[in-house]
Amino acid sequence: MLPLLSLAGLGGGAVVHLAGQVTAAHACWDAATATVFLATAVRAVGALIHRGRGSVDVLAVLAMGGALLLREHFAGAVVAVMLTGGGALERVASARARRSLRALLERAPRTALRQRGETLDEVPLDDVQVGDTLLVQPGAVVPVDGLLEGGDAVLDTSALTGEARPVSLSTGARVQSGTTNGGGPFRLRATAPAAASSYAGILRLVREAEASRAPFVRMADHYATGFLLLSLGAAAVAWWAGGPSRALAVLVVATPCPLLLAAPAALIAGVSRAARQGVLVKGGAPLEALARARVLLLDKTGTVTTARPRVLAVVPFGTWEVEGCLRLAAALEQVSLHPYAPALVDEARSRGLPLSFPTEVHEEMGRGIRGRVEGRDVQVGQRSWVAPGSSDAALRALELRAAAEGSGAVYVAVDGRLAGAVLMQDPLRPEAPRALRALREEGFTRIHVVTGDHPDVAELVSDALGVDRVFAERSPAEKVEVLQRVRAEGPVVMVGDGINDAPALAQADVGVAMGARGASAASEAADVVLTADRLEGLVRARRIAKRTRAIAGQSAVGGMALSLIAMGLAGAGLLAPAAGALVQEGIDLLVLLNALRALGEGRSGRGPGPREHRLAAGLAAEHRALRPRVAALSELAAELDALEPGEALKRLRAVADELEQALLPHEMEEQRTAYPVLGRVFGREDPTGLLVQTHQEIRRRVRLFRRLTSQLPAEGPGAAELGDLRRALYGLHAILVLHFAQEEEVYSALEG
Repeated sequence: MLPLLSLAGLGGGAVVHLAGQVTAAHACWDAATATVFLATAVRAVGALIHRGRGSVDVLAVLAMGGALLLREHFAGAVVAVMLTGGGALERVASARARRSLRALLERAPRTALRQRGETLDEVPLDDVQVGDTLLVQPGAVVPVDGLLEGGDAVLDTSALTGEARPVSLSTGARVQSGTTNGGGPFRLRATAPAAASSYAGILRLVREAEASRAPFVRMADHYATGFLLLSLGAAAVAWWAGGPSRALAVLVVATPCPLLLAAPAALIAGVSRAARQGVLVKGGAPLEALARARVLLLDKTGTVTTARPRVLAVVPFGTWEVEGCLRLAAALEQVSLHPYAPALVDEARSRGLPLSFPTEVHEEMGRGIRGRVEGRDVQVGQRSWVAPGSSDAALRALELRAAAEGSGAVYVAVDGRLAGAVLMQDPLRPEAPRALRALREEGFTRIHVVTGDHPDVAELVSDALGVDRVFAERSPAEKVEVLQRVRAEGPVVMVGDGINDAPALAQADVGVAMGARGASAASEAADVVLTADRLEGLVRARRIAKRTRAIAGQSAVGGMALSLIAMGLAGAGLLAPAAGALVQEGIDLLVLLNALRALGEGRSGRGPGPREHRLAAGLAAEHRALRPRVAALSELAAELDALEPGEALKRLRAVADELEQALLPHEMEEQRTAYPVLGRVFGREDPTGLLVQTHQEIRRRVRLFRRLTSQLPAEGPGAAELGDLRRALYGLHAILVLHFAQEEEVYSALEG
C-alpha cells in the first residue's frame, strides 16, 4: 500500500505542478513524504528497541524529516518513493527468484485414484496405505513412492532433477513420487504412505528453504550501524561546509543501503537457480557456506558408490535351489529401503521369477528385513541377524570368497532356517572420479572418505578415487568424530545418503544428502539435497554457490561504492537533494538487477545433445551385456583347481572364443564410432588416447591367452599349466574391469 500511496503522491504532485498549482503540488509531495516518514520512523524505533542497534531506516527518517523541515518537497517525495519502491523491488526480485521453489509446492497432488477390485475412488492422499493399487493418469504427478505394475511407463523427472529427457520404466521398477506421467495411464503399488514418500520430503525441504535467512544478510544488518554512522558523519561535514541543504543531499543519496537489497535478492536467486538444477538448498545460509567450504568428507556406500549393487552369485544352502531362495528374498525386498533391495528384485525379474507382495513387514535399518511371503516367514539381511550362531564350512568358504572379491553377502532365512546367501558388489559411480576432480578444481583442497566398511574394501575405493584419506569401520557416532577432526583443515561439506550419516550431516558446516527420499533421516538433517542421484549435482551446487556469493558481494560492494561516490558529490554541492534521490534510486535498481544475475546460467557452452545421449545409452547397454562375461574370467580362475582337466579345457577354449568373437569386436567398434564423438565433446581434454592404449593391451593379453589354450594337451591342462592360466585369467579380468570403469566414467559425461 505504501508504495502506491507514495507513487500517487509523487505523480499527482507532478501533474498539478505542471498545471501551475504549485501549492497543491507541494501539498501532495509533503503528504506522501509524511505518510512514509511516520511508518518508517515506527519501524526504525522498533528495530532500535528490539535489536539494540540502528538500521539504515534511520537515514530514511532523517532524510524525509529534513526534506519536510527544509521544504524540499519534491526531494522528500522522491525519497519516499525510493524507500518504498526499493522494498517493492526487493519483493519482486525475491518472488521471481522463488518461482522454482513455489512451482514444486504448487504441483503437489492432494488426492489419489485408488483401485480396489473394479472400483476406482478418488481419496485424500493421506488415506493411501502401503500395498494400495493406484491409477496414475496421463499428465498427473505420481502421488506416492511405489512399484510399477502391469506394463511400461514414461516419466518426466525434470521438476525434481532438472533433467529434461523422459525416463522409461518397465513392470516392477520403482517409481519416485513427484515425477509426472508423460505417457499413458499406469498402475502403481504403493510402497510408502504419502508422508514418507520422496516428494513429501522434498516439499518439507522447500518450505525450510523459503523460511531460512542467510548469514550474509545478518552481516548486512550488522554493518548497517557502521554505514549509518559514516553517513551521519558525512552529512555533518557537508552541513559544516555548505549548510543543511547539502547535508540533506548526503542523507538522501545514502538511503537506503544497497547492501541490504543485494544480499537477499542474490542468495534467493541462487537457491532458485539450484532448485532448477535438481539441487534443493535450505536457504541462503547453506548456499554461502557451500561456497566457502574447503574440505569434502564423503560417505562411501550410496555416495561414491552407486548404492545399486549387482548380484554376483546366489548360493543356496541345504536342499534349497537358487530360484526358490532368490524368489522369496526378492519378494520381501520389494518394500525394503536398503540399497541392496533393487538389485535383488531386478535379478529375480531378469530370471522371470514371479514375485508375491509381502505382508507383516518389519525392517530394522542396518540389520535386515522380515515378513511373510506366500505364507512363510522370510528374513533377509546380515548373517548375525538372520542366522545368529550358525557356522559351517560352506559359510566360511562363502565369507572368504566375499573377502577376496571385495563383495558383500546378504543372507536369507526361511521359517527360521538359513536358506542361502546372495553375493553383491556395489560398484563405484561412473562419474565419481571425474566429479571429484572437478570439485578439486572448484576449490576443495582436501577430500576424504568415511565408511563403516572393512578397511580392505574401503582402501580399494580410495585407490580408485584418489582421495586424500579413508576412515574405515566408523560408526555413526565415530563419523561425527571424524568430522570434528577434519574440520581443523577448513570448513567441511559432508555428503551422505543413509540414516547412519544423519548425525554427521547435521554437524557439518554443510550437510549434503544424495537423493531426497522422504523417510530418510539424511535428507532431513542435510542442508542441501541432490534430487538427481549423481555426484555431478554437487559440482553444479558448488559452482552456483560460488557464483551467487560473488554476485551478492559484487552487488553489495558496487552499490555501496556508488552510494559513497554520490555522497561525495552531494557533500561537494554537486548534487541537489532531488537529483541525489533520483541517483540513489538508479543505484538501487542496478544493484537488484545485478543480484538477479544469479538466476542465470553463468557459463556458456554446448553440452551433450540427443545424439550423444543415445550413444551413451547404447554403450551402457552393451557394457551391461558384456559384464557377466568379464566376471566369468575371475570365476573360472577360482574354479580351475576343482575342475576335471577335460571340463577345464572346454571352458577355457569357450572363454577364448568369447573374448575374440564378442569382446574384441565390441572394443574395436567403440574405438571406431564412439571415440571420435568423445574427442569432439571433450576437445583439448580428449581422454581417448589412454583408452586406445588400453585396447592395445587387451588385444595383446587376449592373444597370449589364446596361445596358452591352443598349446594345451588334448586331455586338458595339468598342474604345470594351471598357474599360468590362472594368472592370465586374473590379468584379463583386472584390465577389463579397469577399462570398463574408465569408459563408463567418460560416457557418463555424455548423459548430461
